[in-house]
Amino acid sequence: MPSSRTGRPPVQRAAGRPAAPRSPRDTPLRRAYLNARRAWDRPLTAYYLIAGGSFLITVLGLVMVYSASQITALQLSLPGSYFFRKQFLAAVIGGVLLLTASRMPVKLHRALAYPILAGAVFLMVLVQIPGIGHAVNGNQNWISLGGSFQIQPSEFGKLALVLWGADLIARKEEKKLLTQWKHMLVPLVPVAFLLLGLIMLGGDMGTTIILTAILFGLLWLAGAPTRLFSGVLGVATVLAILAIQTSPHRLARLQCIAATDPGPKDLCWQGAHGIYALASGGIFGSGLGASVEKWGQLPEAHTDFIFAVTGEELGLAGTLSVVALFAALGYAGIRVAGRTEDPFVRYAAGGVTTWITAQAVINMGAVLGLLPIAGVPLPLFSYGGSALLPTMFAIGLLIAFARDEPAARAALSLRQPRFGRKRAGGAARDRGPRRWNTMRRRAPQARPSGER
Repeated sequence: MPSSRTGRPPVQRAAGRPAAPRSPRDTPLRRAYLNARRAWDRPLTAYYLIAGGSFLITVLGLVMVYSASQITALQLSLPGSYFFRKQFLAAVIGGVLLLTASRMPVKLHRALAYPILAGAVFLMVLVQIPGIGHAVNGNQNWISLGGSFQIQPSEFGKLALVLWGADLIARKEEKKLLTQWKHMLVPLVPVAFLLLGLIMLGGDMGTTIILTAILFGLLWLAGAPTRLFSGVLGVATVLAILAIQTSPHRLARLQCIAATDPGPKDLCWQGAHGIYALASGGIFGSGLGASVEKWGQLPEAHTDFIFAVTGEELGLAGTLSVVALFAALGYAGIRVAGRTEDPFVRYAAGGVTTWITAQAVINMGAVLGLLPIAGVPLPLFSYGGSALLPTMFAIGLLIAFARDEPAARAALSLRQPRFGRKRAGGAARDRGPRRWNTMRRRAPQARPSGER
C-alpha cells in the first residue's frame, strides 16, 4: 500500500452515498407551485392579504387622487392639493375606524347592527327633506355638514344592510328557521327594498345596484332555494327595467356601452374619453402626473373615472396591479367566510366581500366600456370621504374576522414582542437582573482578592 508523505497510510474515504433519484415530476415549477400553495394555506394569509391589500389600495388611491384632481381644483380656483387634503383627512379618520373595528369583539359588531341601520334610514329620510338634502349631478342624496364637507347617507346604507342582514340571518339560523321561505325573506327583503326605495328617490342608480348585490349575496350565503332566489331576482330585474325606461339619462348610458366616440350630442363623451385615456397609456403609462385627459376632457377624473387616469399614467401594469389587489382582497374575504364556524361572521364577511367586489367590478367595467356608467366610485381608491369611511370600517370587520379564526388566533398567540421575550432558564424573577446587548463595552467584573 503506498504511503503518504508523513509516512502514514492514506485514509480510505468511504464511498459517497448515492443521490436519491429525483422524481420526474419534481420540477422547479412544481416546487414553486407547492411552496406557493403552502403559503396560501397558512393561518394568517387572509389576515395579511386584507390588511396589506387594503393599505396598498388606499395609498395608491391617495397618490392618484392627488394626480387626477389637480386640474379640477385649479379650474375651480382652489389650491391644487385641495381634494387630496380632504381625501387624506378622510383616510386618517377611516384608519381610526378600521383599527377600532378590527379590535372590536364580534358581539359588539352584532350589537351595532340595529343602531347603524336606524341611523342610516334616518339620514336617508333627511336627504328627501327640502332645505336639508342637496343635489349633486342631478342626484339628491347628499347632506351638507357645513363648509365644503358633505355626507352621502346611502354609502352608510351598505354597511347597515351588511351588519343587520348578517345578524338577522344568523339568529334565524341558530333557531333553525331558514328552512321556511317566509323566514328567509321577511323582514330581510322588505327592509332592503325600503333602503332601495329611499335611495331611488334621490336618483342614485349606482348605489341601488350595489345594495341589490349585497342582498343577493346574503340570500345566496343563507342557502336560498333556486326558485326563491330567481323570484327575487326577477322582481329586481323588472324594477330595474322600469327605472331605466322612465329615465332618458339612464337609457342613454345603456346605449354608450363599448362606445369609442362621443356620438351625437356628445352623449357618450365620458365613456369615450375613458377609453382614450386607457388606450394612450400603453404598457407602462405616460408617467405619474402626465395625463392629458384630466385637463378638462374626462369628467369626474378623480372620482368615478380615476381608473382611466391610472391606466393613462401607469399603463397596463398599473391597472393590472390594482385589479390584482382587489382580487386578493376578494379571495381573502371568501376564505374568511368559508373557514369560520360563526354564522354571523360568515354572512358579514360574505356581505362585505360582495359589496367591495361588486362595486369594483361595476366601476372598472364602466371605465372599460363593458358595463353602463353607474356613477359608483372605486372602493378605497376614488375620491370621496362618504364612500371611504364605511368601506374602511368594513375592512376592519374583515380584519377582525380573520384574526378570530381558531388557527389565526393560535398563530398570533405564539408571537411574542421583540423586547421582553422569555428566555430559557426559569422565570424572570429567578434569573436576576436582565442584561441588554448593546454596543457599549461592559465594565470588567471585580476580581476576588489574591487573583492576578
